[in-house]
Amino acid sequence: MLIGVPKEIKVHEYRVGMTPSSVREAVAHGHQVLVETNAGAGIGASDEDYRRAGARVAAGADEVFARAELIVKVKEPQAVERARLREGQVLFTYLHLAPDPEQTADLIKSGAICIAYETVTSPTGGLPLLAPMSEVAGRLAIQAGAHCLEKSTGGSGILLGGVAGVAPARIVILGAGMVGTNAAQMAVGTGAQVVVIDQSIDALRRIDAMFDGRAQTVFSNRDNVEREVLRADLVVSGVLIPGDAAPKLITRDMLGRMKAGSVIVDVAIDQGGSVETSRPTTHAEPTYVIDNVVHYMVANMPGAVPRTSTYALNNATLPFTLQLADKGWRRALAENAHLKAGLNIAAGKVTHKAVAKALGLPFTAPEALLPT
Repeated sequence: MLIGVPKEIKVHEYRVGMTPSSVREAVAHGHQVLVETNAGAGIGASDEDYRRAGARVAAGADEVFARAELIVKVKEPQAVERARLREGQVLFTYLHLAPDPEQTADLIKSGAICIAYETVTSPTGGLPLLAPMSEVAGRLAIQAGAHCLEKSTGGSGILLGGVAGVAPARIVILGAGMVGTNAAQMAVGTGAQVVVIDQSIDALRRIDAMFDGRAQTVFSNRDNVEREVLRADLVVSGVLIPGDAAPKLITRDMLGRMKAGSVIVDVAIDQGGSVETSRPTTHAEPTYVIDNVVHYMVANMPGAVPRTSTYALNNATLPFTLQLADKGWRRALAENAHLKAGLNIAAGKVTHKAVAKALGLPFTAPEALLPT
């Protein structure tokens, strides 16, 4: 199979779909790989590195999309990229379709086979291709929040850990999943007061044991969320419903009662955000302020540390990429139910129930398109 790796074109996105090491593995499996020139520049991988791994380097994206049978990316295809997709071509990348009807419509129209990293599952019920970026985003959220709390960026001027005789900041983390756990790990390390909120008692017990009581755990209900958000200097939201839009946990009314100069880092922004005032931002202009509350809503947070992010992502995606290339998408999905869970759109049909529900579109079961 011919695998195509285009250069990412989203604003300040420096990751790449396949590293030279991943290319070498694909070539060893008997596949050809076509990489757009400078696709790996953001992670320090040159065109010559890709050539040594066995890839051929294309002069531009047009050639990659025109020739490749399988496109491996990182971020959702932008409008110009969606226009290049063709019927039957396989796209393997993050999609986050629930809050994005325009992208969904274009992918349906293309007739392409669109497999989303974020809905591929694991035997233990996790999301193995979302997990590495959730780790990165959770840790980055505390760095970003600390910076946004500085007075020069619109924050209240609080140091997370405080100093002797001065109280530290209060960090409230919504969700005790992969994002929340990693955010808590970083937050506890700063010396801040840390509160983690979740609906799962088991998840809260895990947090309590992991941090030996250094993070306070609170059960998630409306009263508790509201009380803690209003007390927070920094709120990090990592709530996730796989494939579906994020629930709005912070209302417009709550926002007006939060501390002046407090900060919200909404890691759930890829799925529409968990704040009623959430809207995606970029690394070029990462924040905006409403009611004296700083909103950090960057939709590709891990793109800020592309080398770490790309290698972490490739560790998780490569086995699935090889299955798709070795077997073709129909057989690969028919034989692997966890990879099949990643199928969001195929042959003009929406094949993920949560995406169809979020966008009010007809749902077609993946099995209808696969061999029995």
